[in-house]
Amino acid sequence: MEVAVFSTKSYDREFFQESNRQYGHDLTFLEPRLTRETAPLADGYPAICVFVNDHLDAGVLLSLSRQGTDLIALRCAGFNHVDLEAANDLDLTVVRVPAYSPEAVAEHTIGLIMALNRKIHRAYARVREGNFSLDGLLGFTLHNRTVGIIGTGKIGTHVTRILSGFGCDILAHDPYPNDEVRDAGAEYVELEPLFEQSDIISLHCPLTSETRHIINTESIGRMKSGAMLINTSRGALIDTQAVIQALKTGKIGSLGLDVYEEEADLFFEDYSGRVIQDDVFARLLTFPNVIITGHQGFFTRNALQNIADTTLQNISDFEQQGDCENEINIQQFRKTG
Repeated sequence: MEVAVFSTKSYDREFFQESNRQYGHDLTFLEPRLTRETAPLADGYPAICVFVNDHLDAGVLLSLSRQGTDLIALRCAGFNHVDLEAANDLDLTVVRVPAYSPEAVAEHTIGLIMALNRKIHRAYARVREGNFSLDGLLGFTLHNRTVGIIGTGKIGTHVTRILSGFGCDILAHDPYPNDEVRDAGAEYVELEPLFEQSDIISLHCPLTSETRHIINTESIGRMKSGAMLINTSRGALIDTQAVIQALKTGKIGSLGLDVYEEEADLFFEDYSGRVIQDDVFARLLTFPNVIITGHQGFFTRNALQNIADTTLQNISDFEQQGDCENEINIQQFRKTG
C-alpha cells in the first residue's frame, strides 16, 4: 500500500525501512505532525501512519476520508488522540500496536523512581563541578515501601514484578484485576486507600473520560505528605496546576514525568535554542525534585523494531484481508472507554 507516515524522525525511517524490506509497502516519510493544516499532505494515500501527538479529530478524519484514506495505522498503543466515533461514522479502519515493549516503559518507570529517590540527577551535576558533598542527597530504601500502581495492564504488570523484587508492598487499582499482578504479591484496593497508604504512586492507565485528571486537588489531598508521583502513561491523567501547588507545599515530595498534558507542541523537537512558551511546563522545570523526560519510555531498539514490524504487518493484513487483529473495535471501546 501507499502509506503517508507522519511525525517521522530519523530513527523512524531507519526501523521502518529495514522492516519494510519484507513487506514492500510504498512509504512516504513526512516530518510534520498530522493536523488540520497538514492533512492535505495525505491526499491520495489509502493509508496513513501516525504517532502519539498527531491530531485526529473529526475534522482531520473527514479530510482524510475525502482524500481517499481508508486506513489509520497508529504506531503506538494509546488511541485517545483519535475520534473513534468519527472514524466509525466515516468507515475508517483504525489499527494500533497494542504491546510493542511494555518492559521498556516499565524499566523507564523504575529509572525515574530510582533517580528521584537517590537524587542521581543532582549528584551527577554536582560531581561534574567537583562537588562531592552528600548534603541534600538523602534518599530512602525501597524495601518495605508501599507503592500504588494505578492501571495493571501489561506495563503495570511489569512494574509490579520489578518493584516486588525490590521488596516493596504493592497496592493496585484497576477495574479489571489481573491474576498475574496478584501472583506478584499485589493487593487490589480502591483508589482512596491507595492514595492514603502509598509512598510512591505510579500511573499506567489509559486516558479516558474517567481517568482524565485522576490526579487532582482532591486525590492529592488524600496522599501521604511527601509522596512520590510517577507518570509514564498519558499526560492528561494529571492536573498539572494541582501538582505544581502540591510541589510548592511539599505535599508531593517528588515528581517523575515522561508525559505532559500539553506535550504535543514540545516533545520530540529540539527547543534548546529557543524560549519555551509554555509557562506551566517552564514552572515544572524550576523544581529540583522534578525529573521530566520527553516521552522516551518506549525508546529502545527492541520497541522500535516491534513498532515497525507490527505496524507494517497491520497494514498488510488490512490490504490482503480487509481486517486486522489489532483493529480498534469501536463497540468494545464504547463499553470500556
